[in-house]
Amino acid sequence: MRVYMEFAVKKFQNRLTYRLEFFMGIINTIITVVVFCSIYKALYAGTDSVDGITFQMVATNFVISLGLSNAFSFDEMFLQNKLHDGNITSELLKPVNFKFRMLWENIGEGVFKIIFYFVPAVVFCSFFMELSAPKDAVSVVLMGMSVILGYFVLWQISFIVQTWCFWLFSVWGIMTIKNVIVNILAGSMIPIWFMPPLLRKVVSYTPFEAIYFTPIRIYLGELTGSEILYSMTIQIFWIMVLYLIGDFFWKKGIRKLVVQGG
Repeated sequence: MRVYMEFAVKKFQNRLTYRLEFFMGIINTIITVVVFCSIYKALYAGTDSVDGITFQMVATNFVISLGLSNAFSFDEMFLQNKLHDGNITSELLKPVNFKFRMLWENIGEGVFKIIFYFVPAVVFCSFFMELSAPKDAVSVVLMGMSVILGYFVLWQISFIVQTWCFWLFSVWGIMTIKNVIVNILAGSMIPIWFMPPLLRKVVSYTPFEAIYFTPIRIYLGELTGSEILYSMTIQIFWIMVLYLIGDFFWKKGIRKLVVQGG
């Protein structure tokens, strides 16, 4: 485990060297949040709430979900680039698990973005718009646990798409479509509260709701007690299912690579 943590630390330290990118990341997050919240503020037009959802809840949803979506960004061309330059063979010969190496590098970058992108953006936005306070300290802790689970759900989805590069020349187009679908169905662009009942029901049977919306609902106090336990169990369920799917494609792809190499 210590070896993989070193990959995370190294990635974190590498990101610290790009100071301009650091400041641009914060500015990008703030601008995106302000634009989306301004649009919804205009749509509310002085109305206190829509279907029981206040503008304060919507603003909080955008700040948290868009902040996390920036933090939950991965090098989604990593595996494809290793295949195209031929370095995948040397990577597989190293005495480390290639998938875990990818995961921990992404974790290192994610921790960096949460500390230096997400937190500053939340602090900045809190001065200019009224955000919902957490229900209590326990909700914050449970939300943090749910955020970690949501991260692994999204990472598994990304890994599954990355493995398709064993059969496709490029997964860039599919990855772009995947990102759009995630942004919409996970609620970072359109709050799931406002989705049509049928679409919301369909989304509840997919892993997308478990990425951002579950942590946000815990933070806002919409979920309590057994509901939180159930929602986090669903997150764990999707992590396991997606892991098995990703592992299936990975093993098939590695076999194909070995055959071609032989």
